[in-house]
Amino acid sequence: MERKLLHMIRRVDLRDTNVDARSVVPRAAMDVADATAKIRPILSDVKQRGAEAVLEWSEKLDKVRPPALRVPFEQLREAEQGLEPDVRAALLESIARARKVHLDQRRTDITTVVVPGGSVTERWIPVDRVGLYVPGGRAVYPSSVIMNVVPAQVAGVASLAVVSPPQPDFGGWPHPTILAACSLLGVEEVYAVGGAQAIAMLAYGVDLPDGTRCEPVDLVTGPGNIYVTAAKRELQGVIGIDSEAGPTEVAILADDSADARHVAADLISQAEHDVIAAAVLVTTSVELADAVEAEVTAQVALTKHSARITEALSGAQSAIVVVDDLETGIRVIDAYAAEHLEIHTRNAREVAMRIRHAGAIFVGTWSPVSLGDYCAGSNHVLPTMGSARNSSGLSVQSFLRGVHVIDYNEQALADVANHVLALSHAEDLPAHGQAISIRFDGGPAIERTQ
Repeated sequence: MERKLLHMIRRVDLRDTNVDARSVVPRAAMDVADATAKIRPILSDVKQRGAEAVLEWSEKLDKVRPPALRVPFEQLREAEQGLEPDVRAALLESIARARKVHLDQRRTDITTVVVPGGSVTERWIPVDRVGLYVPGGRAVYPSSVIMNVVPAQVAGVASLAVVSPPQPDFGGWPHPTILAACSLLGVEEVYAVGGAQAIAMLAYGVDLPDGTRCEPVDLVTGPGNIYVTAAKRELQGVIGIDSEAGPTEVAILADDSADARHVAADLISQAEHDVIAAAVLVTTSVELADAVEAEVTAQVALTKHSARITEALSGAQSAIVVVDDLETGIRVIDAYAAEHLEIHTRNAREVAMRIRHAGAIFVGTWSPVSLGDYCAGSNHVLPTMGSARNSSGLSVQSFLRGVHVIDYNEQALADVANHVLALSHAEDLPAHGQAISIRFDGGPAIERTQ
């Protein structure tokens, strides 16, 4: 069923087989439990010693001690002013498109009149304070600033704090392009801290050496490495989290109409993120599989990060999967539940609308994942590791809380009182019923025979 290809991506042949797609298209291993054991001392130390612990762990793990935890306003403005004109224009366009899409996600309060005199209103209230994590490892992610900040701002979050790892090459501050993106978005509370210590700082709050304070947040969003993920899991309950982000992944569903050059380029672009990134092609065409294999080999040789990409594509988490027909391909794709899914088939939009499990779906050859990473207007903070079966990507909704407001008058309560009494007795919670009865002095309309 499986054969190894020379130097590059493996192939899995599912034709004439009946196997569990989840088992034959594995993802990168991610041992969050092992990472949790390593980050617990960090979380405890930050809780007990505050800012000094944050600085010491940054120095130990990131090999740099930032000049200060909070990035000065002047540093943000200087970073913005230092932007190359084309990068500035691209960031502004990305912000504008993201804002346009996310503005349409705003929720309005809805009042339902259940009965005359009895209503339920669903209010949508933004989270008070949010911590937004922006990675700073092998790559620079100003786009992640946009994807976190824009929906939070549109939702109406009053207080935003961005954290991003300090960089030895930039004087211990986060990368200047990240700082510039914050400045363009009007975010002034930015901290030079990453990893588990950043999540702990956001969760517990810390007093800063300059006499100010990083107040604790209610919610933390944004992707990070396995230690960030472990810290979010460990502190869930102290804070809310958006999701547990695993290694990035792309799946492509393609038939014989697909352009092998485009498919190969899109697999490579996602593999560029990390050596454990997953890139999976599911196709009905052996000819396309062969052509993509050849294109991958040729294109990787020309890329800047060829060693990283080669390791990702040759890992067990990446594969070209050949299936009998499109229906089987759709079943495999739905079982895999990819973070990013591209559709390269005839009638691509129709096929895309049949998919149930994916973080984001990119339709046709002119909608590559790279577009979504930067300028489609969609959000690129998406569920990974199969969690697209039960979770959504970051949106305005992520920063809102639905609150029901129940408003019944006396008659509306009296009309339903006997039903409440019946259910309270059925659940053996008589005090629940008494809370109704006492309002009517045990009147006959709500009495219940014992």
